[in-house]
Amino acid sequence: MSHTDSGVARDTGFFGQPRALATLFGVETWERFSFYGMQGILLIYLYYSVTDGGLGVDQTVAAGIVGAYGGGVYLATVLGAWVADRLLSSERVLFISATVVMVGHVALAVLPGFVGVAVGLICIALGSGGLKATATSIVGTLYSAEDTRRDAGFSLYYLGINLGAFFGPLLTGLLQTTAGFHFGFGLAAVGMAAGLVQYSFGRRRLPDVAREIPNPLPRQRYPLVIAVAVVLVAVVAGLVFAGVITAQNLALIVIVVTALAAVAYFVVILSSAGLSAEERSRVIAFIPLFLTSAAFWSIYQQQFTVITIYADERLDRNLFGWDFPVSWVQSINPIFIIVLSGVFAALWTRLGTRQPSTPVKFGLGTIGVGLGFLLFLPFVATGTNGTPLLALVLILLVFTVAELLLSPIGLSVSTKLAPARFRTQMVALFFLSVALGSAASGQLAGFYDPQNEVPYFGVIGGIAVVIGTVLVAFARPVLRMMRGVR
Repeated sequence: MSHTDSGVARDTGFFGQPRALATLFGVETWERFSFYGMQGILLIYLYYSVTDGGLGVDQTVAAGIVGAYGGGVYLATVLGAWVADRLLSSERVLFISATVVMVGHVALAVLPGFVGVAVGLICIALGSGGLKATATSIVGTLYSAEDTRRDAGFSLYYLGINLGAFFGPLLTGLLQTTAGFHFGFGLAAVGMAAGLVQYSFGRRRLPDVAREIPNPLPRQRYPLVIAVAVVLVAVVAGLVFAGVITAQNLALIVIVVTALAAVAYFVVILSSAGLSAEERSRVIAFIPLFLTSAAFWSIYQQQFTVITIYADERLDRNLFGWDFPVSWVQSINPIFIIVLSGVFAALWTRLGTRQPSTPVKFGLGTIGVGLGFLLFLPFVATGTNGTPLLALVLILLVFTVAELLLSPIGLSVSTKLAPARFRTQMVALFFLSVALGSAASGQLAGFYDPQNEVPYFGVIGGIAVVIGTVLVAFARPVLRMMRGVR
């Protein structure tokens, strides 16, 4: 039965939505549970002393590893999208990716020391990237073009994402503080296993179009692809063994690789002979949005680097005489997303054509995340665990409002500005801006000093405000180049 069948269109078995949405909702909820649950305790696992159950890595190096891993997840979305479009189909890539994620969490739980970290993070980055690249597009296949339930279905799906993101850090953090890090990682593995089991039962409900390969790679090209993959793995392994790629420079290497990939993408698209003048203009208009997005994510993703260190060392985590786990701070943002995403959707609907244009939203989002950093400044001299919890809650509220101005808008505009033949690549470009920012969040964390916070929060927050203000000031010319897209 195809996804345009009236039979599927009439299927209202999951809160008025197609029953297949429950399958995707479930796998994504559990994947986010495991992803954010693990990420909530990863940084402190790396830098806590061995006697406290950690690995005793230098704090700066640990933050760089977490940033590089975050960048790796978004780099892997590009690979996942390519494999789905050319080799395996979205549905198969999703299933394989979910399995790889589970293997990664198991590795972190049972393999000792740095072996567990290396195997675990590589598997989770590859798996989460593949899942991220395919799950959203499969949700889209559940609805025909004229099905009015599409937006509501996506809203329900994003609720699943944020439910997982909320409960993951709460439960893994609780287990980490009571039983140890490896039990926390083990719970993340159990969560992903639950998602995989329910997906295995429900995957046959997905429409046939999710199993189609949109642009199959010719069979004669397979040996070339395999050879390139083998050479790449061998080169990376060689550079690691030669000491060229180290834990200390990992974030910087991910930044360079991502920047080169983005430049290559832009060059390939803009130099394509089949582009019309209008399409070329729209791609050029995407460049300032790309750069602003990278700046935004370099601060936003510090929730997993600097803000985790801040929660550990500078935040008053005492609740009624009990110090709550560091990772619980990661559950604040998903609550705000659940509450505010509907508010923003209603606001844009009510404003209609009067709503701010995309460049203005991007600029305001980047100003917002910069202001969030500046809000740390009143608390710089409050000493060890001296910052009130309410202050960080307020800062993360500002972060969330900024995120809702940029993140969903970025995915949407990348599809609108894309030339017809480069639609997937433009979405990949947006993910590359997130990869660039995520890796930069790890690199920037090296400059953070809990004893001297004014330069860090003041300079980085100020730069973000300036970047956002410049984009707002030049919104009109950028909008003209977008040729009718708002």
